[in-house]
Amino acid sequence: NKKTMTIVARNYNGVGRPSALGSSLGSDTSMIAANDRQDHPKAHFDSSMIAANHRRKATTSNFLNSSSLMKLKSRSNQQYFFSTSSISTTSTNEEDDDVDDNNNNNDDDEMKDEYGDLKAEGKIFLERNYELEDGSILPEAQLCYQTYGKLNEETRDNVIVVCHALTGNASLHSWWGELLGEGKAFDTSKYLIVCCNILGSCYGSTSPQCLNPATGLPYGKDFPDVSVQDTVRLQLLLLQNELRIRSVKSVIGGSFGGMQAIEFAVQGGIDQGGDFVCDDGSPFVKSAIPIACGASHTAWQIAVSEVQRQAIYADPNWETDPVNATKGLSVARQMGMVSYRTPLGYQNKFGRELQQQQTEESSLKSYGSNVRFKTQSYLEYQGSKFLLRFDPVTYVKMTEQMDSHNIYRGRSEDTLQNVRIPVMVMGIDSDVLYPLQEQRDLVSSLPRGTLRIISSLDGHDGFLLEQEQVGNNIIEFLDTIQ
Repeated sequence: NKKTMTIVARNYNGVGRPSALGSSLGSDTSMIAANDRQDHPKAHFDSSMIAANHRRKATTSNFLNSSSLMKLKSRSNQQYFFSTSSISTTSTNEEDDDVDDNNNNNDDDEMKDEYGDLKAEGKIFLERNYELEDGSILPEAQLCYQTYGKLNEETRDNVIVVCHALTGNASLHSWWGELLGEGKAFDTSKYLIVCCNILGSCYGSTSPQCLNPATGLPYGKDFPDVSVQDTVRLQLLLLQNELRIRSVKSVIGGSFGGMQAIEFAVQGGIDQGGDFVCDDGSPFVKSAIPIACGASHTAWQIAVSEVQRQAIYADPNWETDPVNATKGLSVARQMGMVSYRTPLGYQNKFGRELQQQQTEESSLKSYGSNVRFKTQSYLEYQGSKFLLRFDPVTYVKMTEQMDSHNIYRGRSEDTLQNVRIPVMVMGIDSDVLYPLQEQRDLVSSLPRGTLRIISSLDGHDGFLLEQEQVGNNIIEFLDTIQ
């Protein structure tokens, strides 16, 4: 019931156009794109990928009419050009773009970006008729994944799994690149590094953008409720059944990735009776490093997710053409960018500085409707840029999955006490979204838990931006794991 299929995907940012479509939107064709990350010598992924549940005809529906479908494909990084021949596009690294000239901003006015160039690229693992936690069946559950380094063919246990956050992807080199390579935390001369795109995300895995095999139409809002437990169990099936890995040395992730790391520890880090164990009954997962998260999503974090969803729901397009609820998605992203950082970080970067004045009238004032603060410009730019790589329905579904995180649901209250593998928890001293106390509480529930604190002015995003501190902690911890 499972097999590997491959797809090549290229980022398409709306600047370039396909040289030839080759066939109309409604024709039964394959998805063609291109992998242009060949400059990374350690990346190991196929040169072609064919996603299983996108093989069918592109059809119109309440979720995607033909117009909105093309708009979606022009701003999402999971691009599907309906053509039977090779095509070319012009693409740029959106994270390196300057702010719109009308805002009179440049790179010096921006905070550091947490992500690089994100694409849907890698290999595809497919599990058919995958039963979700709530009992519903996903006819085709596919994961896009990438590997770096080489598996030890004799022991098949030199494996590190890295889990991405809310809007990340399987391209580890795009967002934790400073940690990847020989002699670094994710040492490709020692380990096979595996990174999967979350089930439900728009970077190659089954998502609301995909066609439902049962109907031939995109899932859209009808995409099933996927939990963190579902995402992690599917990754464990990939590791055991597809890659034939005998054990995992460690699972590492921050934020939403940290939630997955904890779930890995519960599903694969309990011996004698755990869900995933080695042939000798020992835990399949030997250690874990969750960063900037807790044992469950709290009321505070659910509230932050909900106001972002409400911004999308308030968009006039949400009810009838949800993929074009882009104004709401832009606002949601801006809300997120505030919660990921800190008051001091914003003050140090922007203060009360204004953009260059546009009119003589506005130049006489330093406040009011005709005045723009640099903070405003930065947030609006981040909101607009996000539309190039994400869609509203996927964002809603992904935040709902993040809210599902609860390590105790359907389990005993002493679940974490049964996790006896080493777990190093990292917290960020300035994190207002996932406060440090949550990491302290998590460590206190783990028999072999330890805490490392990251010092940063960048708040929650410190897990991505403070790569030197994070990397050093990972190296030190992995050296202790046999």
